Amino acid sequence: MTASASDTATVLILGDSISAAYNMEISQSWPSLLQNRLDQHGHAYRVFNSSISGDTTRGGLARLPRLLEKHQPAIVLIELGGNDGLRGLPVEETRKNLSAMITQSQAAGATVILAEMRIPPNYGQTYTEKFMATYPLLTEQYGVVRLPFLLDGVALEPGLMQADGIHPSIDAQPVLAEKVWAVLEPELR
Repeated sequence: MTASASDTATVLILGDSISAAYNMEISQSWPSLLQNRLDQHGHAYRVFNSSISGDTTRGGLARLPRLLEKHQPAIVLIELGGNDGLRGLPVEETRKNLSAMITQSQAAGATVILAEMRIPPNYGQTYTEKFMATYPLLTEQYGVVRLPFLLDGVALEPGLMQADGIHPSIDAQPVLAEKVWAVLEPELR
């Protein structure tokens, strides 16, 4: 039996190219696989993927109020910050933007899952360490659920990354969906 729209809660994904089905069909992406998993397990949740390739925390923050109003999500999964780090944006700005997204989502009644991001050490040890500290710090400060870095165990595995070496391949999508499911399932109401 299918749940009616009024009985269906929303999982809002606010991310970048890791979640935006970069260079593949949307149906092959981990958010689509996550929707399939929710359906198979009889959970009345609809995944709304609002991820944009190249998005930063600033872009996500600008889009979030409208998304919260329109979708009234039960869960907001924030997978942003990687592009901030790759562009060398100030860590304080990234932290401030993520904090605002967390507090806005919580004020709207949503459970927040914060996906940890990592960056290569291009901008030096101090920048990299400050950036990496952002996610555990915010997780603790706001009591949100932390999703460990999605590309752990993926980035260096043959066939799991696209030719650019930056984006996960189609073959990696089930692995990513499984990682998200492990964190998401305990939060389902």
